[in-house]
Amino acid sequence: MKKLILFTIILITLSCKNKDTEKKTTATEVSDIIETPFVWEGANLYFLLTDRFNNGDTSNDLNFDRTKEAGKLRGFEGGDIKGITQKVKEGYFTDLGINAIWMTPIVEQIHGGTDEGTGTTYGYHGYWAKDWTTIDPNFGTKEDLHELVREAHAKGIRIVLDAVINHTGPVTEKDPVWPEEWVRTDKQCSYENYNNTISCTLVANLPDIRTESNEAVALPPQLVEKWKAEGRYDQEVKELDDFFERTGHPRAPRFYIMKWLTDYITEFGVDGYRADTVKHTEEYVWQEFKVECDYAFAEFKKSNPDKVIDDNNFYLVGEIYNYGISSGQFYDFGDKKVNYFNPPSFQSLINFEFKYNSKDKSYEDLFSNYSQILQHELKGFGTLNYLSSHDDGSPFDALRKKPYVTANKLLLAPGTAQIYYGDESARSLVIEGTEGDATLRSFMNWDSIANNPTTKKVLTHWQKLGQFRAKHPAVGAGTHQMILASPYYFSRSFKKGDFKDRVVIGLDLEKGKKVIDVSKVFQERVMLRDAYSGETATVENGKITVDSDFNIVLIEKR
Repeated sequence: MKKLILFTIILITLSCKNKDTEKKTTATEVSDIIETPFVWEGANLYFLLTDRFNNGDTSNDLNFDRTKEAGKLRGFEGGDIKGITQKVKEGYFTDLGINAIWMTPIVEQIHGGTDEGTGTTYGYHGYWAKDWTTIDPNFGTKEDLHELVREAHAKGIRIVLDAVINHTGPVTEKDPVWPEEWVRTDKQCSYENYNNTISCTLVANLPDIRTESNEAVALPPQLVEKWKAEGRYDQEVKELDDFFERTGHPRAPRFYIMKWLTDYITEFGVDGYRADTVKHTEEYVWQEFKVECDYAFAEFKKSNPDKVIDDNNFYLVGEIYNYGISSGQFYDFGDKKVNYFNPPSFQSLINFEFKYNSKDKSYEDLFSNYSQILQHELKGFGTLNYLSSHDDGSPFDALRKKPYVTANKLLLAPGTAQIYYGDESARSLVIEGTEGDATLRSFMNWDSIANNPTTKKVLTHWQKLGQFRAKHPAVGAGTHQMILASPYYFSRSFKKGDFKDRVVIGLDLEKGKKVIDVSKVFQERVMLRDAYSGETATVENGKITVDSDFNIVLIEKR
């Protein structure tokens, strides 16, 4: 009996020790798992025209009697916020590896149409503001935007809106000009120097906000009348009073607009702004705007801790037409150079030279050059690369003959990648019967994605690269190092705090068996995986062998 009791005690003791050991092992394993950080410098930013992406609500397709016959692709086509949310829910963006969406402005547009020489055009693109304080019903409602942000954040996708401070919409029979103390209309820009780029209208009939003024101005009478008719005048005025009391800013035109734009941060929790026509306003405007954006973002996080997606700062990226990464932190007006990064304003600038670099340079020349600049002259900042866009009439591949090369160069280059809607599905950028930039803005080719095998194949390639890039910050934000020139292999490495990320990528390879030297990146006996083919291999004598039917490998630690 005593022996039985003793044996039982020994078994219980051993069992407890084993459980303790299991607990310690599990705890150690969990502590070794470091979550992959999101970094804007390596983000996959999907840029879409809100009106041209997806129609989620046909009931809002016509508003304000916008019924004049428009030029081809120059009227509203039905795309809206609900349509974007629908694709978020379906997983379209997740499948593409998208972790941020930039959408064109959604504020209420002018009600009338105007002819710029290309037929009647309505404000479908969002850049012709009539009232910054409300969403245009063609795009949706506040409830729609709340839902989009909520659903996007649930999938780890950030939302970036578009900020216009430089101008109002054109003057039409339905849209009177704003008061003279608000806008100038008498001088059109000639662009040969700093002053003739800023203190003037961009084009005819696009009233220029007097962003240089510090003189107090009253609200435009058309806004007062509109707000009273909508029953929200008192509330809007109270909010403006509170804003000016808190900030101490004069009631000058630019500060009204900054208040209206930052409301979208505090109310909806959007994660960033792309700033329109940056070089056409004084540089201090953007420094002031950054302060207000940062304040609004901090207030949102404080008031909504359960809705905070991560600890990143508010993202502010600027559009300085013709800025290129080779200029470093400066833009040259001819008679004056301006730094738009420092004093603090923009985290990143859109890179207008990427399409030329992609045409002129090999993969290695392109990648090593960009890595060098981003790790030195632009260290701590970023660049937003693109190969097609809504207003660039000379895209990298207008006829979509090189969709695979487009994906390789855009998604594997150092920097943030701007995927313009339809890049991933070879949506044509040459539309018969259009004039000007309308050819770049056709409706998203969903039918081709659903039914065309060639389009599906192209999309699959973009999805594989996009998901790999999203999973590995090293691709966009890491340091580049060539491993071998021919066949072409390179590595990227990235470190942030305790997080370390390393990948090896090969392009233009032979199909079939590939022996890859990874000795400078991965340790011996480590199990690796080619994310493109799904093949796995173990490092032996510093090398791995991948046998696949593809001419590309995306090597990651399994």
